[in-house]
Amino acid sequence: MGAGKSTLGRHLAQLLDRPFYDSDRVIEEKTGADIPWIFDVEGEDGFRRRESEVIDELSALPGIVLATGGGAVMAEENRRHLHDRGCVVYLWTPVEVQLARTRNDRNRPLLRTGNPKARLARLFEQRDPLYREVAHHVVSTASSNLKKVSDQILGCLADFPVR
Repeated sequence: MGAGKSTLGRHLAQLLDRPFYDSDRVIEEKTGADIPWIFDVEGEDGFRRRESEVIDELSALPGIVLATGGGAVMAEENRRHLHDRGCVVYLWTPVEVQLARTRNDRNRPLLRTGNPKARLARLFEQRDPLYREVAHHVVSTASSNLKKVSDQILGCLADFPVR
């Protein structure tokens, strides 16, 4: 959360002249409901099922830029699809930066807690090894410099075959 997946994804898609997809937005379009509502009604398990279906569908498309939700890596099936079907860049972001970037965002169900910093730290601890497992490249987004980070990602993609 707060790593810049959607912002960087949209920017990279423009630079590469490729279609951009955000898996959370696709889920919302398919259901006609926002993510917090899906969490409230179906719980996290229901949301994760929907997320896996969308990631399977989107990761099979050729030549796209895809931003997934932060928890997508929790499912082994998602990690396999993402790693095997494209070039995965893990946008590494320290917890303090994530907290600052998400502080006023009310659209993040997992941060509806009395201690969002502790929740982010726990999620980071759980997810970081999985992000590293699935990633072809790790890029820090702590600087918030869109050009610097996107240039670094473009360098990573230079050696990756486009499908």
